[in-house]
Amino acid sequence: MARIFTAEEFEQEVLGADVAFVDFYADWCGPCQAMGPVIDQLAEEYAGRALIGKVNVDQNQELARRYRVMSIPNMILLKKGQVFKQMIGLTDPATIEAAIDEALS
Repeated sequence: MARIFTAEEFEQEVLGADVAFVDFYADWCGPCQAMGPVIDQLAEEYAGRALIGKVNVDQNQELARRYRVMSIPNMILLKKGQVFKQMIGLTDPATIEAAIDEALS
């Protein structure tokens, strides 16, 4: 199961991780709900290699603004705290995996 990060956890854990993949989502968003199981699967698959989690945009509006999240789902892959790739909308799991693998290499 993917973790849901607070703003404080994001600052400490996500920005401090070598590789982190974060799904900016909202509970009311249909496409976000569809991505949920994919994000959970990725969290299991990459456990110990990459930090995978979610940020609720309704509860963390300042964080969403900082990363210019205008539409959701909006997934950001960070490498050593810097944006490595960004994916907006429903995204194929293989595309996400390829991006994470690239960041890990």
